[in-house]
Amino acid sequence: MEDRAMANDTMVTIQGWVGSVPALREVAGTPVLNFRVGATPRHFNRSNGEWVDGHTQWYAVSAWRRLAEHGERSLRQGDAVIVHGRLQHRTYVNKAGVETISIEIEAITVGHDLTRGTASFSKAVATTEQQGTAPAA
Repeated sequence: MEDRAMANDTMVTIQGWVGSVPALREVAGTPVLNFRVGATPRHFNRSNGEWVDGHTQWYAVSAWRRLAEHGERSLRQGDAVIVHGRLQHRTYVNKAGVETISIEIEAITVGHDLTRGTASFSKAVATTEQQGTAPAA
């Protein structure tokens, strides 16, 4: 059964471009990958018959555990991606002393956007630790 706290989360899916070099680090021994995604809305202007770009919206994305490790090996700055996850916001005081709101997506899944190009997939082989079994003695 799904956790009740998760049922009330705001879930989003965005389509955009990886706007920073993905950075893998560890938090309390758990891998986390951080990167930014830029999403630029477009609409068709019927009066002049042209596509018009809106303002680019930037999102911080964090991916945890296996998704972090796979993302670090798969994602590059400039890649077209689709990100699905929990929308989170937090307020903090930046280095200039200004209160700032940060919008972040805690990714559940990340994939290359195949409407923008092609990709090759390699299935990851689970280690004995990931499978929850002890190695044979």
